Amino acid sequence: MNRVDDSVGDRRAIEALRNGVPNADAVRVLGSGQQLVEETFLQRLSEVDGAARAGRQVPGLLVKGGFGTGKSHLLKYLQVKAVSENFVCSHVVVSKETPLFNPAKVYRAAIESAVGLRLNGQAIKAMALGLRQETPSYAELYIWANRPDAGVHQVFPATLLLHERLKNDPEFVERITSFWSGDPLKIADVKRELRQVKAAATFDLKGKLPPSLPLERFRFAARLIRGAGYKGWVLLLDEIELVGRFNVAQRAKSYAELARWMGANEGAQFPGLMAVGAITDDFDLAVLQQKGDRDVIGPRLRSKGTLDSDLVAAQAEAGMRIIEQAAMRLTPPNETVLRQTYGTLKDIHARAYGWEPPDVDVGHRSTTRAMRSYVRRFINEWDLKRLYPDAVLNTQDDPLSPTYVNDPALQQPSHDDGDDDTDQLQEQDDDSLSGPI
Repeated sequence: MNRVDDSVGDRRAIEALRNGVPNADAVRVLGSGQQLVEETFLQRLSEVDGAARAGRQVPGLLVKGGFGTGKSHLLKYLQVKAVSENFVCSHVVVSKETPLFNPAKVYRAAIESAVGLRLNGQAIKAMALGLRQETPSYAELYIWANRPDAGVHQVFPATLLLHERLKNDPEFVERITSFWSGDPLKIADVKRELRQVKAAATFDLKGKLPPSLPLERFRFAARLIRGAGYKGWVLLLDEIELVGRFNVAQRAKSYAELARWMGANEGAQFPGLMAVGAITDDFDLAVLQQKGDRDVIGPRLRSKGTLDSDLVAAQAEAGMRIIEQAAMRLTPPNETVLRQTYGTLKDIHARAYGWEPPDVDVGHRSTTRAMRSYVRRFINEWDLKRLYPDAVLNTQDDPLSPTYVNDPALQQPSHDDGDDDTDQLQEQDDDSLSGPI
């Protein structure tokens, strides 16, 4: 990389850090600062291939830390690491548009955000173009998709066969890859095309697509990624603490989904996929304890007296235990790390703008002050000194903290094309548990 490229990369890093939105350049220059988490992550990455061949999902990793302690920065760093190890990586931020309890919306967000070596947008379509029938990885995908215990609807091996054979029908091939990406596809159309290639009797395509289709898409995509020559799929779930602002029914389903992605459901595995989640470190106290979720959600679900509600109760309790007991706490930066970060940022700012930044007050590391606050203050003061050398600066920080107050805007029923409402819970508009969940 030449000097001009270095300067551009340094400016991108400074811009990202200034705005508190980490990018690849920012994590490249600052690293993760979380050695234990990084080592655990890389160890589990190394297990993905063997676990996938054995039909198992590698246990996920949940990290927790205070607001502004670098959780998103860490996830971005882990993404860069995973991509460099030939994994496809998806960064999904829990939000109103992507609620954790809705697998269809999480899937769409995961596919839209997927990055990897040789991938530049429209990940599923790009990987489909790269499928090579003569490779062992494609043979593994094809054999798995046609196994009775694959855990996916027959439409997936059927469309895989059609994708392989319909070389003279690019329009329908496009519809297939759109279906794999989350779009609808009519069974009748698949049957028609199967008749064209004389394979109609090979697949049982009676009835409608199942409500479990979004989860089956995850399972198929994880195998498709390996079939395209990648080692596996890393799913990064950011800002999980937003679950605390959902209503109680949605929170229960979200905990169950968290357990799913962490690989805690022995009967519902996603071989080839590994999840990493980030959540605030006060969530267990503020939501699981003070809102009563830990003690109330399981019994209320079981009071419905159905097998489905019993299953969701067990999964939700598993998700809550992961938050309370298994999450890895981020290591707060000490005085040495603070001063090392200061020196690194000063060098980057100097290279980015071709000047010598003056020293600014580093201050002392406070356990109540987020690292993001120090980073942004250093950069902002150097920016102002560069533009207004004679200005007298007096910067102040207003601390921010997450809220777990129920937000009605987040509590509207969430539906997606082809995604039936499979929740076993009755949606509520408040946090009352006096009635059935």
